[in-house]
Amino acid sequence: MRTPFVILAALAAAIFSILELSARVTRLDDERRLALSGQVKSADDGAMEGVLVSVKADGSTITTTVVSDDQGRYRFPAARLVPGHYTLRIRAVGYDLEGPAAVHVGANGTTANLTLRKAKNLGAQLTDAEWLASIPGTEDQKKQLLGCTNCHTLERTLRSTHGVHEFGRVLERMASYANQSFPLHPQRRVSAPNLVRRFGAGTNDLAEYLASVNLNAGPAWSYALKTFPRPMGDATRVIITEYDVPRKTIEPHDVIVDEAGTVWFSNFGEQFLGRLDPKSGTVTEYPVPLTRPGFPTGMLDLETDMEGNLWLSMMYQNGIARFEKKTATFKTWSVPPEFTNDETQQSMVGPQHWEVDGKVWLNDAGGATAVYRMDMATGAFERWEPYKNAPGPHSVYGIYADSKNNLFFCDFGGENIGRIDAKTGALTLFPTPTPRSRPRRGRMDAQDRLWFGEFYGGKIGMFDTRTATFQEWPVPTPYTAPYDVVVDKSGEVWSAGMEADRVMRLDPKSGRFTEYLLPRQTNIRRVFVDNSTTPVTFWVGNNESASIIKLEPTR
Repeated sequence: MRTPFVILAALAAAIFSILELSARVTRLDDERRLALSGQVKSADDGAMEGVLVSVKADGSTITTTVVSDDQGRYRFPAARLVPGHYTLRIRAVGYDLEGPAAVHVGANGTTANLTLRKAKNLGAQLTDAEWLASIPGTEDQKKQLLGCTNCHTLERTLRSTHGVHEFGRVLERMASYANQSFPLHPQRRVSAPNLVRRFGAGTNDLAEYLASVNLNAGPAWSYALKTFPRPMGDATRVIITEYDVPRKTIEPHDVIVDEAGTVWFSNFGEQFLGRLDPKSGTVTEYPVPLTRPGFPTGMLDLETDMEGNLWLSMMYQNGIARFEKKTATFKTWSVPPEFTNDETQQSMVGPQHWEVDGKVWLNDAGGATAVYRMDMATGAFERWEPYKNAPGPHSVYGIYADSKNNLFFCDFGGENIGRIDAKTGALTLFPTPTPRSRPRRGRMDAQDRLWFGEFYGGKIGMFDTRTATFQEWPVPTPYTAPYDVVVDKSGEVWSAGMEADRVMRLDPKSGRFTEYLLPRQTNIRRVFVDNSTTPVTFWVGNNESASIIKLEPTR
C-alpha cells in the first residue's frame, strides 16, 4: 500500500506536468497569434520571398525583424510586439519600400501589406561581399581590400574620386590609425605608420588598383553591380532582434551570454566592459583600468573561465584583465617591459582551463608575434616566438586552451594551427590543407576539436587536436571571409564574417548550409551560441554600427 507521502508526491508531479504543459501551450499560442502581418509585393515580381521586414516602436532601442515566406507573407508573433506606433523598414537588395513607412499595431493584431519598388541607388544597398563580386581584378587584388572593412564599408572607398596620388596619401594616413579605429572614433598609433606591415609590400600597386575601381574616372562605375539572391526556405524561418547601445562610438566586438542569460560585450574602441539586459534593452558599462596612458583604448577578446569570471584582452593597453562578476571589480596583469614596444597589443586571452595548472595564455599580435603564458600565483611570464626565424607573413591571433590547458593558436598571417604543449613547452605547427588560408578565430569543442574560420580560404575548418587531422567546408557565398566559428549543442556549426551580412549554420555531416541575412550592414567579429534555448540562439555584435544582434531560428 502506498504511503500518503508517495501519493502526495505523485499528485504534485502530475499537477506540475499539467502546469508545464499548459504553460507550453500558452507560449505556442502566443507565438501563433499575430501582432502584425501582411504580404510583400512589387509591381515587377508580385509576392516576394526573402524580404526582411523590420519594425521599431517609437522611443524604443529595440528593432525586431522577420522574413517573408514563399508566398510573400511576413508575420510578427504577438509575444514579440506590444501595441503601439512602429516605423517600418525592409531589406531586399535592388528594392526600396514604397509604403507604408509606419504602422500602428493594435491589441487585436494589425495587417499591413507592403509595396516595394526598384531601388534608385543600388550601390547603397550592396554588402561588401557584393562589391567584391562586382569589381574587376584578380583574387589577390580583391583580398587586399578585406583589410579596409576592419574600419569601414567598401562603398566608402568605391564612391570616392581619389586618384593614385591621393590614394597613396590616404593609405599613409590609414596606416597611422590603430586597429580599433572607425570613422566615428579614429585613434592614432603611438608608433610611426608602417605601410608594409599594414598593407603589404605593394602599396603603390594597391593605390593604382583602388583608383581603377572607384569613381575617379567619372560619375558612374565602369562595371555592373552584382547582387546575391535573397533568403529562401529555411533561411526565412527566423526572428532577429537588434539592441541599440547608448553611444554611436561603442564598438561591440565580442558578445557572450552567461549562465544567467545576461549579455556581456567588449568595447573595441573605448575602455569599458558592457552588460546588456535583453529583457529591457538596458546597457550598463564598467570602466576598465587604463594601464598605458597615451596609447589607444579598447578591448578585443572576451572569454570566461571555469569559475564564470570574465577575461578581456586589452590590446594597446598592454596585458589582460579579469572581471569578477560578484564584486564587479577588475584585476589586470601587464606584459613585462622587456617584452613590450609601441606596437604591443594583446588581442587574445586564453583562460579557459587555467584551473589545470594555474596558468593563463595570451598573445602579442603587434610587434613581437609572440605567445605568453602567465603563472597566476607568481605573475611570472614565459614567452614563445613561433615564427622568429621563419619567412612571413605569419601572426598569432585566435588562441584556445584544450581540456589539459595545452594551447592552440591560429596563424592569421599564414596557414598554420599551432600547438604548445603545456607540460614540455614544445611547439608544433600544423599547416591547413588550403595554402594561405589565414585561420582567424574559432572555438574548442568538448571533444578538443578546434573549429576556426579560414579568412582567405573561404572555408570553415576543423582541426582534431587528438588525431592532428583537418576537415574543411567551403562556405556558399563568395567573399564571406569567415571570421569566427562555434559549435552548438546539437553539433551544428555557426559562423559569419565582416563582408556578407550573413550568419551561416552548417550541418557538418551533410555539408548543408543555411544562411540568415541580417537586417542591415553588420561588421561581424566574434560569434556566440546560447545553448540554453531550443533551437539555440545566436548572438553577435555589430562592431561599426553600435548594436547587438540576437538571431533565433524558428526551426
